Amino acid sequence: MSRIKVVADDKIPFLRGVLEPYAEMSYRPGAAIGPDDVRTADALIIRTRTTCNAALLDHSSIRFIATATIGFDHIDRDYCARRGIVWTSAPGCNSGSVQQYLASALLNLAAKRSFTLAGKTLGVIGVGHVGSKVAAAAAALGMTVLCCDPPRQRREGDTGFVTAAELLARADVVTVHVPLDPDGEPPTRHLIDAEFLRQLRPGAFVINSSRGEVVATAALQEALKSGRLGGAVLDVWENEPDIDRELLQLVDFATPHIAGYSADGKANGTSAGVRALSRFFGLGLDNWQVPDIPAPAAALLPPSPGLSGEAEWRRAVNHCYDIADDDRALRAAPDNFEKLRGNYRFRREFSAFTATGSPEAATLARLGFQVEQTTAAGQSSGRMI
Repeated sequence: MSRIKVVADDKIPFLRGVLEPYAEMSYRPGAAIGPDDVRTADALIIRTRTTCNAALLDHSSIRFIATATIGFDHIDRDYCARRGIVWTSAPGCNSGSVQQYLASALLNLAAKRSFTLAGKTLGVIGVGHVGSKVAAAAAALGMTVLCCDPPRQRREGDTGFVTAAELLARADVVTVHVPLDPDGEPPTRHLIDAEFLRQLRPGAFVINSSRGEVVATAALQEALKSGRLGGAVLDVWENEPDIDRELLQLVDFATPHIAGYSADGKANGTSAGVRALSRFFGLGLDNWQVPDIPAPAAALLPPSPGLSGEAEWRRAVNHCYDIADDDRALRAAPDNFEKLRGNYRFRREFSAFTATGSPEAATLARLGFQVEQTTAAGQSSGRMI
């Protein structure tokens, strides 16, 4: 029996060498994968930069597509259904990474704008794998959390959810974690438009780390310039990688679509893709996962005398991930959006770090840190996770 042929995005980490015993592998830049690459291939393992539609897949032998991402708007699902092409995504793979990104965004936004998170209200629109973790992190940071998720509310009932109108009227900060679905109920393309922004309480902040097209660029620009909106944090943009330079200057923090780019999230996405491919083709790797993710360079977070509360939370979070670093890199070279994303630095999630002797051990543990408490004599009293 001949081996299957697989074309893979060359930026998918931890993949090289895994499938070579079972498949003829070809690695290509995601945006450059074209019809000639897939003509005789059986499967694709991709990210969001490969658009899987008729233009790519007509006259190909592709039977299976695995995207190592949460989102799947780059896959023409109707076309795949007509062609009998099976596709899978990796729901929840980078939820911990986005949670980390939002924790840093919230803490640094509060410091920059001179307010405290305690007593503020976060509105979370889209409370799936990612939104649920973001809501938990915000609660750990002392915020009141409002959750809006119409599809879940229809399935599960009203308990735990508020309407969009109530959320917009009450929230100090709104963060969206929805798929890009122009035909959804409600549709999410330009979900954040002029009417959405008009309903927000004056001075509120908006954070988008879902998909760029969820935000109407012109409407957000106008709301920021008029002062109706307090500010914004954007990780995703319309027309990536050709992002709007005026909007870049208007937002508080700007990053190049990397909220979910922790090594842990990437490993989860790769593992999900390999397992799905294995199940489809019977390769025997149905339980495979990335075996070893390198440890961070400074996995131990020692105590910082004199810091407590929000200042200590911010120090701990920024030790692992500081949104300001990615903001500076993008502002310095916006033309390098795709390069910054494709060659993103190594980043581990909170669970790879151990905080020792922190007065905020309980909060850090709720965020996902490993926490080692010490006694007055300096002896370890054990580890809590």
